Amino acid sequence: MSNIAKAFENGKAFIAFITCGDPDLETTAATVRAAVENGADLIELGIPFSDPTAEGPVIQGASLRALNGGVTTDKIFAFVKELRRDVTVPVVFMTYANVVFSYGAQRFISLCAKVGIDGLILPDLPFEEKDEFQPICDKYGVDLVSLIAPTSENRIAMIAREAEGFLYVVSSLGVTGTRSEIKTDLASIVKVVRQNTDIPCAIGFGISTPEQAKRMADLSDGVIVGSAIIKLLEKYGKDAPRYVGEYVRSMKGALR
Repeated sequence: MSNIAKAFENGKAFIAFITCGDPDLETTAATVRAAVENGADLIELGIPFSDPTAEGPVIQGASLRALNGGVTTDKIFAFVKELRRDVTVPVVFMTYANVVFSYGAQRFISLCAKVGIDGLILPDLPFEEKDEFQPICDKYGVDLVSLIAPTSENRIAMIAREAEGFLYVVSSLGVTGTRSEIKTDLASIVKVVRQNTDIPCAIGFGISTPEQAKRMADLSDGVIVGSAIIKLLEKYGKDAPRYVGEYVRSMKGALR
């Protein structure tokens, strides 16, 4: 069984997205630990990329700050290895296919397994092209997490049947970022998912308030929050971990 399943064992999962190296890796480490201590069930670590097509301005800004600060993929692997000394919740990488390609897919995914990364999310990887990475992920026991978007329509069942780890259900069209309301008919998407797999599904994109989190968790197995956490890091910098911890506690509380 996938290690990611542990995130969904104690009720609805709260998944926190954090960009590695924004403002520096020490702050990232403190933020991850604060999130976990306050109820985060799974950590999604963003590897900065110069052209993050799925991200809105908030996460784009975080990527830029991290890259300007000198963060590299090698430094991130070393950072995760250190983090894994005491952080035991499932951890996945969110990055872009180009990052994996340029590093070397075999080398990248084998290192993921070595340092304790449980899964890989590549938002720019079309489902039809996942075979470029799937055999290597299978070889090293790293889950290749699939995304389902409102535009997936007749492909939802197919994607769900081959899902592993968890299914990332994108709440709305467009890029990441907080939204005042989410209008997608997510209930019908989740219904199709449920008919085709037992793998848990979590909803992400645009969730920022406890009320939204509760609504989305009522439909699914968990929620993913990124931009709202990154905004706290942008605002408070090295002092952000305390504020992120408080925020995660309030969000997790809404899911209980």
